[in-house]
Amino acid sequence: MNLKLRNVLLTFLLFTVLAYAQDKRTPYQYPKEQMKMETLGEWQDLKFGLFLHWGTYSQWGIVESWSLCPEDRSFTSVRPVGKSYYDYVKEYEKLQTTFNPVNFNPEKWAEAAKYAGMKYMVFTTKHHDGFNMYDTQESDYKITSPKTPFSSNPRADVTKEIFDAFRSKDFMAGAYYSISDWHHNDFWWDYFPPFDRHINYSPEKYPEKWQGFNDFIYNQLDELTSNYGKLGMLWFDLCDVSKDKKVDWARFEKVIHTNQPQALMVARHTYTKYENYRTPEQQVPDQALDYPWETCMTMGKSWSYKPGDEYKSVYELVQLLVKIVSRGGNFLLNVGPGPNGDFDSTAYERLKGIGDWMQINSEAIYGTKPISPYHETKLVFTQKADAVYAFYLPKEDETKMPAKISISSMQPEKGSQVFLLGHDKPLNWELNGAGFIVEIPAGLQRRPKSEHVWVLKFQP
Repeated sequence: MNLKLRNVLLTFLLFTVLAYAQDKRTPYQYPKEQMKMETLGEWQDLKFGLFLHWGTYSQWGIVESWSLCPEDRSFTSVRPVGKSYYDYVKEYEKLQTTFNPVNFNPEKWAEAAKYAGMKYMVFTTKHHDGFNMYDTQESDYKITSPKTPFSSNPRADVTKEIFDAFRSKDFMAGAYYSISDWHHNDFWWDYFPPFDRHINYSPEKYPEKWQGFNDFIYNQLDELTSNYGKLGMLWFDLCDVSKDKKVDWARFEKVIHTNQPQALMVARHTYTKYENYRTPEQQVPDQALDYPWETCMTMGKSWSYKPGDEYKSVYELVQLLVKIVSRGGNFLLNVGPGPNGDFDSTAYERLKGIGDWMQINSEAIYGTKPISPYHETKLVFTQKADAVYAFYLPKEDETKMPAKISISSMQPEKGSQVFLLGHDKPLNWELNGAGFIVEIPAGLQRRPKSEHVWVLKFQP
């Protein structure tokens, strides 16, 4: 839809946004391969995904992996004061011998995520602690090992089961994979103590250890891209394994491309061609960005399962989704399954609430693009080829729609119709200076069809 944008600051704003968006470290590089570009475009249209952080650590209800890291930081300080580090590591690794999530039912997860309007998912096949949630042949530290009680379950290869369940609901599947591996002896070599999150030896002095670690990654990526069906992306985390040397990304890219030429690589924070989209964590950029991006964020306060976690409200989550999409991003929302293999009941309630909103308003989310001026006062915007959507973001205690909604930065073409999504009759509107005003009937003011965010649609 053509709009007459009359805000005299638009040109300045556009250049400001682009300047803000350009990462000064390394400019973003679009994939050169046609199949990856097609996947990237498809992924950008999906908008909303589910992130799953799950591992043996869920039994203790603690932060995922980080309690093993010998850095004095708030998020690593789980180990009891006075507890020997090495004794703690042994106890942590023994969690493998008690991990038995008997209520594991990925179809239930997929159904809840589908209702919420999610279209893709990413699962932690291996986190930094090195415990493999799939049937790798490169390590016995895995869910399918006889040491793990759940290995006798016919659904023990949970990565396969999860991917199959979500693909059956038409999700794009993504594999999270931690490059750092704090269990592998070619990462933290037991000849030296670990000092921080990085490898604890010199790759130049001990090249056989470094080569062994790179071979290990290569072999695991070969497994994941050969044995677990079609993947939309490999989502790599903690990629900076050494202060002096990078892992062999070119070799990893080759095996991924050979096995899954359509799959994106998301090598986080490497600012290289291997980072096909960027992933701000637990934050929403203030402005639109000029490269593909995704906010990854927790539904509660923890990535992993935590008893009694404080979950964001449906209101907060819907408003986050709208703000992210209006700035051109995707929203990857995390839930941490518990040790029994299921979500906390609050997570299901939040997914249901988001889904209730999406049932009415999803057309303003999927397949949309941002549009200048991106936001004004309580409004943000998206667009499609034949429509523009304005999202009115009320305060949390604002349950009644205003009698009039004023939009100052754009005007519909003469003869255009304006609708409130969920209501099939057009609304009255009139020009007002460089903008326009939409009138909301009294009945709609008191009983809008959806909560949390109200969406106006303009079309010729």
